[in-house]
Amino acid sequence: MNEQKKSPILLVMAAGMGSRYGGLKQMDPVGPAGESILDFSVYDACRAGFRRVIFLINHKIDADFRRLVGDRIARHLDVSYAYQELSALPDGFSAPEGRVKPFGTGHAVLCCRNLIDAPFAVINADDYYGPHAFRQAYEALSHLEDDEKQRFMMVAYRLKNTLTENGYVARGVCETHPDGTLKEIHERTHIISTMDGPLYTEDGECYRRLDPDAPVSMNMWGFTPSLLTALAERFPLFLRRDVPANPLKAEFFLPFVVNDLLDEGKATVKVLRSEDRWWGVTYREDRPQVCAALQSLTDSGLYPSPLWD
Repeated sequence: MNEQKKSPILLVMAAGMGSRYGGLKQMDPVGPAGESILDFSVYDACRAGFRRVIFLINHKIDADFRRLVGDRIARHLDVSYAYQELSALPDGFSAPEGRVKPFGTGHAVLCCRNLIDAPFAVINADDYYGPHAFRQAYEALSHLEDDEKQRFMMVAYRLKNTLTENGYVARGVCETHPDGTLKEIHERTHIISTMDGPLYTEDGECYRRLDPDAPVSMNMWGFTPSLLTALAERFPLFLRRDVPANPLKAEFFLPFVVNDLLDEGKATVKVLRSEDRWWGVTYREDRPQVCAALQSLTDSGLYPSPLWD
């Protein structure tokens, strides 16, 4: 195996449709020269040292994705494609009748299994993470090795740096051990920004305060390839147990698998902290603010324009 194949891989999850946003966020032009958020993330990853990227998409957007995003990036990085389809299941399983929703982020990573031969970072296509996060991720992945346990990492953000003024968001609030490793992720599915700070609710009526500086996961993970074995072992149980109970919407979430491995004492996750401001387009109303932020970052000299020329 040559050194390039051993170098860290960037896995970009771009298969999903943005239901609240109302379209394909992965390819929406928001940069000064028509770039997508994904362009900025991959550009930052390239500057940090990543040379290989896997785009996880679905066949319906394949041609458009390659034309609008992938072919441009392929001039600068080694690009591969994997596909998340409902039919990509272990032998003996089939998708429930009427199912349209993908099987979740854990399944998405599994769909890339044959392309991963080195430590890898996982990001969302529609999130702007910032250059500091990619530098931290690349440095950590370059030295990431399993020993008696599986050794993973994640980049966390301050909650206050990830909120939108245009509705509610879901965030994984991280609880850490004194040594900086992850203890648990608490999924808060309805967080709002207020004048008094972030609040969350479980029932839509009673709101509780959250620490604005609490570290939250924005789905920027780093794993050794051993995660793929854990996913493959646990996915059939999900299909047997969870899908029959909720056939149209049950999802095999990556953070849930990580939590299970932590609870079982099989893995650790080093939590790295980013001070960058996260940007994303959860709602279409977020778009003007994101466009303005990327224009400002470009005007400051952080990015060239056009980005890839």
